[in-house]
Amino acid sequence: MILNGYAIAEKRREQLKEKIEELKMMHIIPKLAVIQIGKNEASNIYIRNKRTSCEKVGIEFELFSYEETITMKELKEEIQALNKDKKIHGILVQSPLPNHLNEAQVFNEIEACKDVDGFTSQNIACLWNNQSGLTSCTPKGIINLLKEYNIEISGKHVVILGRSNIVGKPLALLFLKENASVTILHSKSKNIREMTTHADILVSAVGKPNTVTEDMIKVGAIVIDVGINRVDGYIKGDVDFDNVSKKASYITPVPKGIGPMTVESLLENVVEAIELQRQKKDNFFRK
Repeated sequence: MILNGYAIAEKRREQLKEKIEELKMMHIIPKLAVIQIGKNEASNIYIRNKRTSCEKVGIEFELFSYEETITMKELKEEIQALNKDKKIHGILVQSPLPNHLNEAQVFNEIEACKDVDGFTSQNIACLWNNQSGLTSCTPKGIINLLKEYNIEISGKHVVILGRSNIVGKPLALLFLKENASVTILHSKSKNIREMTTHADILVSAVGKPNTVTEDMIKVGAIVIDVGINRVDGYIKGDVDFDNVSKKASYITPVPKGIGPMTVESLLENVVEAIELQRQKKDNFFRK
């Protein structure tokens, strides 16, 4: 069965619209600020998609563009100004960044309760310690998709291909939170094929076409494809979809699988950020 991320994302957006309408009745208009350094064409496409998605649900969107020559000091000052702007509820910095800018330092300049990408050290620590915070969008979208299809996670053996800070590591923590047993495999792992054939849920976030083939999964496995690869003008995932889908019980397509769920999770994070900022304000006044 195909896990239709596009359809589920549309369903969740309709629900999100209702929450946003309620916020607007309280004179709160959710707003996302996106920072772009330089004019990377791929980034331009991603930003346009984010703008369109925000507009569809009623979230205001503002792009802050800077030249590639901007210094770390100047960028920090711009982010700090957005942190203080009460009309802005979510901030994200579009990757990639020029080499002279330290990505981790840039992300950590964003106030944690406005960090809708979930990349700051504080939000990562919240995820690690099972505390309230904003969660990285792709891992969040994967868990939401499985739950929307009522797929049992507790007790399952999950194997994740890839250990990135954006997908692999935070996703492992989310699966642990759902009481799954988790194995992370990477380029230095041995006996990868043997390990993947024991997976109840297999997630590939490698970024290489045909990483997952039919002989790497067991019959009835659930396969989640996070990969986005351009091959001969087409977008392909990490999974050999045609053959793997014959053995899998559930599988995500590329496109229209995890991609739409990632964007939808970003929109949810903007709304969740409003509540986190309210809680922070309340806690401040209680001191």
